Amino acid sequence: MPIWVDADACPVPIREILCRAATRWQVDTTFIANHVITLPPSPYIKRRQVPQGFDVADNEIVDQMHKGDLVITQDIPLAAEAIEKGADVFNPRGQAFTKENIRQRLAMRNFMEEMRSAGQVTGGPAPFSQTDRKEFADKLDRWLQKNQKR
Repeated sequence: MPIWVDADACPVPIREILCRAATRWQVDTTFIANHVITLPPSPYIKRRQVPQGFDVADNEIVDQMHKGDLVITQDIPLAAEAIEKGADVFNPRGQAFTKENIRQRLAMRNFMEEMRSAGQVTGGPAPFSQTDRKEFADKLDRWLQKNQKR
């Protein structure tokens, strides 16, 4: 039950939660990014740096992951591909991407991208909060408990 992390946009507090969980649960966790990231030493924590480029890290995750793995990402197209391959996917705020909601999320993402391009929408997501950290930690813990025997 490996965990794959789209580390380019992963908030540092979530990275720390994932590293602690990888060591505690002894689950292989791989952080994939196109830049250098700092991670604590652990036989369960790996980093893979990929070249700069559009979707290079995303493509590496999709190529390496398998059905039943967990993917952590904010990237909705990556989430859609991972779900199609049978992965469980949630974002750093602990919100699950599922077969039931991914089409709606993709449509909303595309709509918001059009609105931003037209100058209709400015700004981004709400600041990352302590509540977001707790939601993520709780979601990860539930996933690990459910999947520990696989």
